[in-house]
Amino acid sequence: MSAIGHQAMEMRQCAFCGKRIAAHLNQCPFCREMVPQVRLSRTSSGAGRVQIRRGLLYTLLAGVIYYFAAGYAKPLEIPVTIQPAVIHYLAPLLFLSGLGLSLHGLIQKAKS
Repeated sequence: MSAIGHQAMEMRQCAFCGKRIAAHLNQCPFCREMVPQVRLSRTSSGAGRVQIRRGLLYTLLAGVIYYFAAGYAKPLEIPVTIQPAVIHYLAPLLFLSGLGLSLHGLIQKAKS
């Protein structure tokens, strides 16, 4: 790379007056304003982790609902009657939704 290209890379523009200043300067020599240092970093969003945890919580909740609603906990019987639709449709749907949410969180985490 030529000296001119290397010199252009080390210059930046003042946010207040718009003139080009050296990248290492904290204060503009022309307008005497403090120029903030801009540091770009890769933001790690926790959205993937949150969705993984929420999905695992939903799958655990579906397992507990199915366990008690289907009557597998004989000594601990629920005092209310549970509709068969909960056992046959809603608990498996909640389980599959939680599984899908966990997989979506894993994909999001892998992309970031």
